[in-house]
Amino acid sequence: MEIVSAKYIISSATYKQCPGPDKPEYAFIGRSNVGKSSLINMLCNQRGLAKTSATPGKTQLINHFEVISKDGTKKGTGRAWYLVDLPGYGYAVTSQKSRNNWANMIESYIRKRPNLGCVFLLVDSRHTPQTIDLNFVQQLGEWQVPFVLVFTKADKNKPGATNRNVKSFLDELQKTWEELPPFFVTSAIDKTGKDDILDYIADINAEYHANPPAL
Repeated sequence: MEIVSAKYIISSATYKQCPGPDKPEYAFIGRSNVGKSSLINMLCNQRGLAKTSATPGKTQLINHFEVISKDGTKKGTGRAWYLVDLPGYGYAVTSQKSRNNWANMIESYIRKRPNLGCVFLLVDSRHTPQTIDLNFVQQLGEWQVPFVLVFTKADKNKPGATNRNVKSFLDELQKTWEELPPFFVTSAIDKTGKDDILDYIADINAEYHANPPAL
């Protein structure tokens, strides 16, 4: 898949304020400071598209970006889809009220957004399995939402350490999951995993257009 353009559309406080569900949509979520903005910018070839911050937990809204892409086989201007930057979770300074509001907003969005094709759950590959990430995986499973794992910041570790942490995370999941979700290992610095993620999105886009959901 080739990204032709990407632009910010709107930030919404609830799923009801989101743009009309007229395009396939992909949501990116993860623990605060997991490298989500950097990954989104890398995928879209725009350094400043999603705003990065030194303050974890700054993103508080549902942020929509419209992406135009080509799959490499069709002529024309390409097809449009939404990339969604969701607020990070797990930032300790955030108040309990804010965490509850976040949880309600995210659950409503993920469970009720009819054009949501897949959730990309970001996990920091520098660390051993974190309970908060494992719990969110379980939550997505209970909601029966399609998702994949994206292990970020692979460039920050030696390859052996990254591989051990990824394996440890998947081993933890195997204790309760019969089948593991797809996963990607990425680096926003050296663009590891970029083509694999975009190809995965392209496949879902093709299925979406072949069998549009009933909205």
